[in-house]
Amino acid sequence: MANVPPIVLSTIVCERVLFDAPTKTSSLIGIVDRILAPQYPIRFPRLFFFAEMTNGHDITEVEVRLVDTADNDKIVLSQKAQINFPDVKSNVSVVLVFEGLGFNHPGDYYFQLFAADQLLSTRRLVCMLAHRPPEKKE
Repeated sequence: MANVPPIVLSTIVCERVLFDAPTKTSSLIGIVDRILAPQYPIRFPRLFFFAEMTNGHDITEVEVRLVDTADNDKIVLSQKAQINFPDVKSNVSVVLVFEGLGFNHPGDYYFQLFAADQLLSTRRLVCMLAHRPPEKKE
């Protein structure tokens, strides 16, 4: 396992990731930076965390955590993956799927990406109350 953290080029939270094998490209569908819900707590069926990294060394373990900032950065959930970097100039993508995410209240949550025991990147996710529009009077 490599002890040198890779460099993060991008992170995105989305509803789906599609891979095209012949071209080796990814399509990110439904980019999510906020969740609107009429009430809390809510359960979100599925979110994908996509990260692109470079300057990695051999096999590197990464961890993605979802933390609740209103609850002293309590870890809501975490997931680990091992990434293989063929060489330090390679750009490597990692996709983690989070199923049945529970959000207890409106506010800020963060996806945090760790490698080599270092925080490399954060991606904010805002949960908000969706207010019904006022009814039209006729």
